[in-house]
Amino acid sequence: MSNQIRIVVDAMGGDYAPAETVKGAVDALQENSRIRIIFTGDEKAIRAELAKYSFPEDRTEIVGTSQVIETGEPPVSAIQSKKDSSLVVGLRLVHESKADCFVSSGSSGAVLVGGQAIVKKIRGIHRAPLAPVLPTAKGPSLLIDCGANVDPRPQHLVQFAVIGSIYMKSVCNIENPSVKLLNIGAEEEKGDELRKETYQLLKACPEIRFEGNIEARDVPYGGADVIVTDAFSGNILLKMYEGVGSVMLHELKDGLTSNLRAKIGAALALPSLKSTMKKFDITNYGGAPLLGLKGLVVKTHGNAKAKEFKNTILQCVTFYDEDVNSRIMEYLSKQKQEREATEDGA
Repeated sequence: MSNQIRIVVDAMGGDYAPAETVKGAVDALQENSRIRIIFTGDEKAIRAELAKYSFPEDRTEIVGTSQVIETGEPPVSAIQSKKDSSLVVGLRLVHESKADCFVSSGSSGAVLVGGQAIVKKIRGIHRAPLAPVLPTAKGPSLLIDCGANVDPRPQHLVQFAVIGSIYMKSVCNIENPSVKLLNIGAEEEKGDELRKETYQLLKACPEIRFEGNIEARDVPYGGADVIVTDAFSGNILLKMYEGVGSVMLHELKDGLTSNLRAKIGAALALPSLKSTMKKFDITNYGGAPLLGLKGLVVKTHGNAKAKEFKNTILQCVTFYDEDVNSRIMEYLSKQKQEREATEDGA
């Protein structure tokens, strides 16, 4: 395994590109000497941003592109028509093994379509899910899926549960991660047909530690290590999670500075408050990897600032070192062998 990790940064993707994407990448370069950044995008604009900072130039490279895929564009036609976009060129570098990872704050749809069409899925993966890590009272929880597969079948959700467990064991060092199915109630019979059928399949799956349903209100308490759901429900949960966190932080700041007494109390409680708020700051956890591809593709929020972008790049280092894709392929190979053995026995 090479000591240096080549990470492509889509410098033009996101609401604050290229300023925040470049700053985040520079911060990551300074924090980890193993990282090599390959920027894709408008070379002149990227160089103008880089000129603001001191950084190890020998660990950076710019691959100039002439196009940008905008958020509102239809993903499939954008991927097909904008071959020289920062996003498509970056994904192609991963596909051609000229880079190890790809990070973007750009169009979610384009990242999802491009990831599967250009980087390609691992053989045996039915669907590639987006899997962000959520902060909870008990530590990180993986939400899988949050935006890639709106209409999955039950067997797809079972595969999400298995690869999500592999991810949490490899990246977060949780030896036997608990798995729960996001639902409207804890009882086994709750939910629509997708949830009911998935529950039975998860219950019978020997590769995971399934512990039943979980309601959205129990997620922040750390009710499960892996939370399995379809993309539609997962995206709603994720956006609500982020929104409530942002409002609470804003209201807390206002309350602690509203008068002299509050300011004195805030000063006394500041160390504990900082520790708690850091624990629940979702930007500390990086982006959402698109699991099940032949290379690492990570999507960050469209409004990501430098801090989140830096943490996403650092997250890629852990993913690369733990070789999560190889672990997923080992599971799929074992599953195939078991199927063949069963067929031969029959």
